Amino acid sequence: MIKELDLLKKDWKKSENYFELVSEGAIYKMIHKKSSSIVKWILIISILEVLLWTGISVFYNSDESLKKIKSENLIYYFKYLTELNYVVVAIFIYMFYRNYRAISTITSTKQLMGDIMKTRKTVQYYVWYNLGIIAISMILVFVMVFTADPKLHQLSSKSNGLLLLIVFCTICILGVVGLFWLFYRLIYGILLQKLYKNYNELKNIDL
Repeated sequence: MIKELDLLKKDWKKSENYFELVSEGAIYKMIHKKSSSIVKWILIISILEVLLWTGISVFYNSDESLKKIKSENLIYYFKYLTELNYVVVAIFIYMFYRNYRAISTITSTKQLMGDIMKTRKTVQYYVWYNLGIIAISMILVFVMVFTADPKLHQLSSKSNGLLLLIVFCTICILGVVGLFWLFYRLIYGILLQKLYKNYNELKNIDL
């Protein structure tokens, strides 16, 4: 009777270990699938964002506006800035694609954790780059308008006039950049939070 109980205990321990391994394997597959889906959505959203801005630039001809305020010399600056921006964004999209391919094909828990953190950093760099481009573009626009408009030029030459213009421009730039930050926070922030949640779950499995 005692021998039979010992055998049952051994079988029960084996069963517990087996179910634990099966459970961890199932959790890993689920997290792997969710992470791959999240990174795919990051890739899709970034492509849609580029298409949106491209569509806006096609329908809105900034060159004509610059000519109206006699700032044709800035056309080339915006042209080069736009071309540079497309190149950098294309690099980011390629990095998102590489991250998606890497996460879709990996089989190691540690590698998946590493790729999740790499994707999070890439998205954060992408967001900060876009916010920087928006701020630079707005600064160029304000400089262009103030130098071309005689009334604003006269105002800036008066006492405290230049300070008031700088404060006004700073508030506008911070406001617009803040709105875009909230937009990116809403879109990419939700996806990054889900990725980080997956990372913590994988961390618990790997312990």
